[in-house]
Order: sequence, then C-alpha cells, then structure tokens
Amino acid sequence: MQQLSGQDASFVYLETPSTPMHIGSVGIYDPSTAPGGFVRFKDILQFIESRLGGARSFRERLVRVPFDIDHPYWIQDPDFDLEYHVRHIALPSPGDWRQLCIQVARLHSRPMDLTKPLWEFIIVEGLDNIEGLPKGCFALVAKVHHAAIDGMSGVEMSAAIHDLSPDKSNRFPDDDWKPQEKPGIADLLISGYFNALRQPQKYLETVARSVPGIAKLTAELSKGELSIAGARTPPKTRFNAKVSSHRVFDGVPFPLADVRAIKDAVPGGTVNDAILAIIGGGLRKYLEGKGELPEANLTAMAPISVRQEGEKAALGNLVSAMVVSLGTHIADPLERLAHIHADAVNSKGLTNAVGARTLTDYSQLIPSGLAGLGARLYTRLGAANAHAPVFNVVATNVPGSRVPLYFCGAKMIKMYGLGPIFDSMGLINTIYSYVDEIAISFTSDRDMMPDPSTYAAALKESFDELLAAARGGEKPAAKPKVAKPKKAKEAA
Repeated sequence: MQQLSGQDASFVYLETPSTPMHIGSVGIYDPSTAPGGFVRFKDILQFIESRLGGARSFRERLVRVPFDIDHPYWIQDPDFDLEYHVRHIALPSPGDWRQLCIQVARLHSRPMDLTKPLWEFIIVEGLDNIEGLPKGCFALVAKVHHAAIDGMSGVEMSAAIHDLSPDKSNRFPDDDWKPQEKPGIADLLISGYFNALRQPQKYLETVARSVPGIAKLTAELSKGELSIAGARTPPKTRFNAKVSSHRVFDGVPFPLADVRAIKDAVPGGTVNDAILAIIGGGLRKYLEGKGELPEANLTAMAPISVRQEGEKAALGNLVSAMVVSLGTHIADPLERLAHIHADAVNSKGLTNAVGARTLTDYSQLIPSGLAGLGARLYTRLGAANAHAPVFNVVATNVPGSRVPLYFCGAKMIKMYGLGPIFDSMGLINTIYSYVDEIAISFTSDRDMMPDPSTYAAALKESFDELLAAARGGEKPAAKPKVAKPKKAKEAA
C-alpha cells in the first residue's frame, strides 16, 4: 500500500462533475504492418493483458480515507477487470477528422470511476476519410487520471504497450502481481492520525529548504541578473471563467525541422520558445477575430518536470511550473519570438533560484479535507468569474519517441495529447513530439470555444507566418537581455 503525495492527491480533491482531472492521448495506428496486415479487437485485449506487468498503474486503484482527513492510498485492485478498461467503438460514415475530434472530446468529457484503476483505452475504428491516413487505420484514445501520472511518468505506461518493431513478443513474462485487500476504516483513520502528528515537522523542513533559494533569488534580483518588472496580473479572457462539463478537441501537426528553423531565428532560442510563439500568435488571431484581443499580454503556465534520474519510474506527479509570456500584444512574429525567449529565460531563472523541487514540496502540505471542500465551493459559487486569472492558458510539453513505435504490431503514425481544464483555465495546449513531427493539440470548454477548427486554423496561420519570417526575415542582431524585459516590450 502506497500513499499519494499531496500533489497527486490534489488532483483527486480538485475533481468535480464538470472538471474531471484526467489527461489523455490520441494515437493513430496503421495495422498494415501487423502480422497478417490487420488487428482484431480480441488481439488487442490479449496484447494489453500480456503487458500489464510493465506498469504499476494498470492494476492500482485508490482507497480514500474517510472524510478525506488524510491523503488516499494505492492498492493492487482485487477486482481488476481488463475488459472494463479496454473498449471498442467505430465512427459512423464518412469517418473524417471532425468526427474523430468530436468523439474524442465526448470521451474526454466523461469522468472516470475513482473506485477502479484510473485508466481507460478506447479503440476507435472507421477513420477511412481522414486526409493523409492510410485506409484501415484505428485510433487508441487513452485516459489516465492525473493523480496516477504526469507527462513524464506516463512514459512507463506507453512503453509497456509499445515496441520498436512489429514483433509482438511478450517483454514482461515474469508477472508476479498479487491483489491486495482493501484496508479497514480503523487502519486508515489511525494512519491519518499519526500522519497529522508529523505534519508540523514537514512544514518546518520545507520552509528550511526554501531559505537558501529565497536568499539566492534576492541576490540575483539585486544584481539585475533577473527581473520581476514584467510580472503583472494577466487580462481576463473568455478562457478564464467557470467551465462546463463539455469539451472540444483538435490538433495541428508541424514538421519538427520547420519548428527548429523558427527557433533558430533568435540566438539561443529553443523549440519551446518557437511553440509558445506559435500558440501566442494563434491566440492573438483567434481572439482578434472575435473582437476580444486584450491590449495586455496573455500568459501561459508551463509545467516543469522535477523528476530526477532515479525517479524515472516513480508513480505520480513530480512537477513544478513557471508562468511564461505568450507575446499576444506583439503583431510581428519574430519580435514575438524574441520577447518570449527573453521572458522564458527570465522565468526559468526565477524558478531555479528558489528551486522548482522546493516549490513542488509545498504541495505536500495541502490539508486534505480543506482542499476538497475548497475545490467544491470554488466551483459551486462560480468564483472563477469574479477574479483575475493567475495565468490565461496552459502549455505543456510531452517529449515523445524519436523512432517509430508499434502497438499490437500496428505502426503509430500520429500522436496527439489531451489535458484537463478547470475553472479560470479553460484552454490547455498539449505539445507532443513524435519522430519528425511535433503536434499542438488542445482541449477547451465547448462554451468558451464553440469553433475549435477556427483556433486550429489560427495556429496553422501563426506557424506559417513564423516560418516565412524565419526563412526570409532578418534575425535579431543580439540575444535579448533577460535583466531588462521592458526593451522586448518596447520593440513591439
């Protein structure tokens, strides 16, 4: 029995009927590479069953402590049923991209059963009219609760069901899995009591670890090496209000080589800078088209993995975050890219000064019962409509494989990501790289974004403008200075 960390448990407490807290992916596969040139659903069931030993999350379920007086525990589910978790549907004719996006959004909208292992795989057939896909392709829509994995630890589940060749040999023959009985209420309450006694010590330890970071941050600010001059409350947009229970989804793939060409337009630029510039340009175009573009700059929260080398297979979430400018107030694409690069370097410096891992440790101090009550009241009272946002959207980067992967012998040809949205944050952009492509896919609220194809087109237009400017425009003469962020703004 393993207890959830405060950060993992927070995703359980934050879940409401309108804000399910699972993440997901959409992989599209070509079965022509499989033995015989096709894959049957019963083959997929047998294949996944042979791979269950490859990731603990497959057969672990939550046990919540009465009244949430302490964080939940993971146990090996004594009632595990594979066929509950792996399902099979098909799109009606004609089976095009819009139909797939609508179906994925509907699947992603539905909360998961928190009394079972927190994952679902849905096989979707009937994709024969999606441009660029061979006939006979199928999609694997995956849902995994955020309490179980983050983008990095999710690699363990993905690795368990994927191979580097069409060969479907079982790589986990020694599966010594054993179910566990659900602990009694008295045992859970006693454990909660002793954990509560240790909580003051945890507070002191976390504060003690913060002191050197705060001192370092103060020194770097005083020397001008870092700046907080650009730190302002972002403007409120249509995405920063209470969300409904309905979702939309879409995604746009880009050649990785072209994204690298964009980032090279700014000395020291990164692929992340280029992606944020694409998103910033896409948001600018989308909101401008609705007459809602704020004069002030929009920002994105970008998760940062704090997973260390010895924690690659650790269950749960090991992430911190930083807030980065999206440059939506800048029309010129290369000036926007330069501004984002400068702000990203500064934001990383601020986060590293305090210590991303230390910031994550503070999440372990969340009082469990109060966290759940606060989340429910926040939603019921519609509080998100009454205050300014901390950030406008989320942009999360999930590194994928640089070589082709195979599922049940079928070759993966596309991969997109999904994420949770919640009150005051109704748009998440998930960046997923695979082989020679990098895709920006997004999840939003249907009321906030009734036209996801319009935002997808805006992202594509933003990319085209950046690429054209990077190839034909002049590069900035010098790397933007982090200590003087106002200059990047003046350049707009």
